[in-house]
Amino acid sequence: MSTITAVAPLTTQDADLLVAAAHRAAEEAGVTVSVTVLDAGGHLLAFRRDDRAVLISGETSTRKAYTALQLNAPTADLVDAVQPGGLFHTLPTALDRPLLFIAGGVPVHRDGRLIGAIGVGGGAPEQDHGFATAAIEVLA
Repeated sequence: MSTITAVAPLTTQDADLLVAAAHRAAEEAGVTVSVTVLDAGGHLLAFRRDDRAVLISGETSTRKAYTALQLNAPTADLVDAVQPGGLFHTLPTALDRPLLFIAGGVPVHRDGRLIGAIGVGGGAPEQDHGFATAAIEVLA
């Protein structure tokens, strides 16, 4: 008989911590970003777009988080997979939201299980990825 262990879900408090940490990292780098945090079901838990951020950065951060959640992988790791000849080259995009294969989306795990995702948009892809990964450290 196997035992199923419950994993604490990503809470709104966790999501607020992630958003604050990502914004703090971006501000230290002099970059204005939008940050989206989704729970394991793809529901919006937290979002922040500074007034100085480009409007599209909000949609970008949401799509990055959604992609990381759906594929349970950092979007930075998926860029090559969607190029011709890559694993996901023909991946259908008939999901609820289109996927976005640009660095800045990172899944959030607890006890080895997927509980949500964070997406950061507004900086260069490598910067956004760094801000997202730095934010996840606050939950460790």
